[in-house]
Amino acid sequence: MAAPQTTQLKISGMGCASCVGRVETALRDVPGVSDASVNFATETAQVTHDGPVSALTDALTMAGYPAATRQSTLKIGGMNCASCVAKIERALTADPAVVDAQVNLATESAQVTYIDGATDPRTLAQLSEDAGYPARVAQAANDGQTDAAKSEEAKALTRSTVFAAVLALPVFVLEMGGHMIPAFHHWVQATLGTQTSHLIQFALTSVLLIGPGRVFYAKGIPSLLRGSPDMNALVALGTGAAYLFSVTATFTPQVLPQGSANVYFEAASVIVVLILLGRVMEARAKGRTGAAIRKLVGLQPKTARVELDGTFIDRAIADITVGDILQIRPGERVPVDAEVLEGTSYVDESMITGEPVPVGKSPADQVVGGTVNGTGALRVRATRVGADTVLAQVIHMVEQAQGAKLPIQGLVDRITAWFVPAVIAVSLLTIAVWLIFGPAPALPMALVTGVSVLIIACPCAMGLATPTSIMVGTGRAAELGVLFRKGDALQQLQQARVVALDKTGTLTMGRPELENVTTANGFDRADVLRLAAAVEARSEHPIASAITRAGPAELPALSEFESFTGLGVRAVIEDRSVLIGSPRLMAQNGVDLTDLKPEADQRATEGATPLFIAIDGQAAAMLAVSDPVKPGTAQALGRLHDMGLTLAMVTGDNARTAQALADKLGIDHVTAEVLPDGKLAAINALRDQFGTLAFVGDGINDAPALAAADIGVAIGTGTDVAIETADVVLMSGDLRGVTNAVEISRRTMRNIRQNLGWAFGYNILLIPVAAGVLYPFSGHLLSPALAAGAMALSSVFVVSNALRLRRVRASLPESAQDHSTQSVTS
Repeated sequence: MAAPQTTQLKISGMGCASCVGRVETALRDVPGVSDASVNFATETAQVTHDGPVSALTDALTMAGYPAATRQSTLKIGGMNCASCVAKIERALTADPAVVDAQVNLATESAQVTYIDGATDPRTLAQLSEDAGYPARVAQAANDGQTDAAKSEEAKALTRSTVFAAVLALPVFVLEMGGHMIPAFHHWVQATLGTQTSHLIQFALTSVLLIGPGRVFYAKGIPSLLRGSPDMNALVALGTGAAYLFSVTATFTPQVLPQGSANVYFEAASVIVVLILLGRVMEARAKGRTGAAIRKLVGLQPKTARVELDGTFIDRAIADITVGDILQIRPGERVPVDAEVLEGTSYVDESMITGEPVPVGKSPADQVVGGTVNGTGALRVRATRVGADTVLAQVIHMVEQAQGAKLPIQGLVDRITAWFVPAVIAVSLLTIAVWLIFGPAPALPMALVTGVSVLIIACPCAMGLATPTSIMVGTGRAAELGVLFRKGDALQQLQQARVVALDKTGTLTMGRPELENVTTANGFDRADVLRLAAAVEARSEHPIASAITRAGPAELPALSEFESFTGLGVRAVIEDRSVLIGSPRLMAQNGVDLTDLKPEADQRATEGATPLFIAIDGQAAAMLAVSDPVKPGTAQALGRLHDMGLTLAMVTGDNARTAQALADKLGIDHVTAEVLPDGKLAAINALRDQFGTLAFVGDGINDAPALAAADIGVAIGTGTDVAIETADVVLMSGDLRGVTNAVEISRRTMRNIRQNLGWAFGYNILLIPVAAGVLYPFSGHLLSPALAAGAMALSSVFVVSNALRLRRVRASLPESAQDHSTQSVTS
């Protein structure tokens, strides 16, 4: 049996949120499908399956929601006869996601039509490569193609709406003008006559329903016949009923009860116009929800300068391969992930990390595609291209998160699955009640209320409430350097009650630094540091490296060197004997530490590691080495406390050092000296004591803890294993990203609750109003046209409310001062 895979498909034909349940049911009924999640806002389905993709697309077509296709052009080399054409076509069509492949020998190209989301142009090019014919993407399908299609779709919808409005305006004026202005009514009767007025309205409304309104019948009637009515079915039933009743009243009024032969052409026409207008507004608003993805895609340059035989030429990004030597000029965007070979510069990596301070780059450093080079020129070697670049992976993660379905959405889907049939039932019940109990003439009132119920109901608002907020929220989070890799983490994080953090590399820099030099017996600080750095340069121990880094660039030579395991080292420099190490080593060599001991004990209680240096048998200085706290850590932890969260540290470091750091940072609970498997027990204990737990870590040894936590948050500067295990990834190593993640999670879930409250409240309150419950008190019924306007605005409200998440600011914005280098105190 094939291993399960996750395929993302673009779905067409979904008219409203009630379609979601039908698409999911169709997909889950396919053998081999273990899970299917459909997102109405993005019009995508994520399917976990172990069967062929073709089975999924066949099921979608049968259900009336075919998978969308895209087209890409490949430039193919090595072809020399017709048999090559057939061989390449066979290789391409062997991919079940490929619908059609046409290879042209003359142009040395292939036009490939494939299922959108199931494969991509680079994978198709690789199929040709594997068949022995090198290929490259000549026309990347994702380079604005989707945006162009969406834009054209919105323009076509706008044209239909304008045309429908032009047709509906005379109908509305002829019918409603007479009701509002009696003089106008008399003028129409005197000049046109009632029957002529009705015929004009009939003609214009017929054109409107056959033209711009046809979409509702083309989609709604088939859904009714399949026994699974959708939003289009409600509109088709409502407008169709009003139109047919009006046609009957116009041409055969004698078949209707006395006094009930009224026309409602204006209701049918205005309903179509208002709903089309609502869809235009909704489409434009939804277009803005994907702004984050478009912004990320737009970060990658289209071309790069490649070194070829000593000269540089411009080449398309699609043609860049690993190992190519590239030139990046001042102010240019870095085209792909690469390693610096020559040059120094500062690179703005804010689009990846969210940190505003440019990062210095020199030979052997890595640069990330999409970041912006500063004032220096760089010569680099491409290390990752295409889908392997950091930017491409970020885009993929954001797309996955935006297409995810939160647990809260399950309830909404179950409701919308029966919502439309329930509305039809309420409409029929309303008509029956008015026909039985309504005042004469009852038939027109029954028709008005029945149509109003059909038109005012809005499952779209319910279906859009969650996915639009997710799209905007996760997109904004990505702009702030926070990636939600798993959709349910967005909902779970706002439920967290305790945040557990690893120490080394998470709270601290993960690299020891010399923080203090205290001299004694008149020794000069600079001279002592110079000698200490020279001695420790011989050692690879992290503490020794910290001392060496703190010393001058020019170091004196050693004439002798001796290491004492676990104690320290001795060397002879410039005819002076230098001893560096622990108090025990000093005691063995008769060195008196009386003057330095109090300071050393104080530093030890603060979590530092004290070392001593003796020169020619006399105590010269105490060196305090510690793993410094990351900039912004204290600020971030303080903000998390303000959010009502309990803070815990889980570390393998010794208890005294861990407790000293916890006291310094205000951490509530400390579990120290634990092995990786011990972290799991510590996490379970914290969860039992406090509730839902988020764990923040960065190393390989943190991967089990990240997986075991309710929400695993990985520091982006950590290892790939930790990042792959986590639910949330912080693109920078700054813990202020945790506060941003929590803030985004809380704001997004609050936004979703607002949207759901509006969507459900709207339908619960206004469907009875449309049915006429206020008629006994006011003597008025809700006009179907007003019902259509209210329905259209309800969806626009939900999407507009979600768009407010684009204005979310960083919970704790970083400042340049946080990145300044801290000098060693004396």
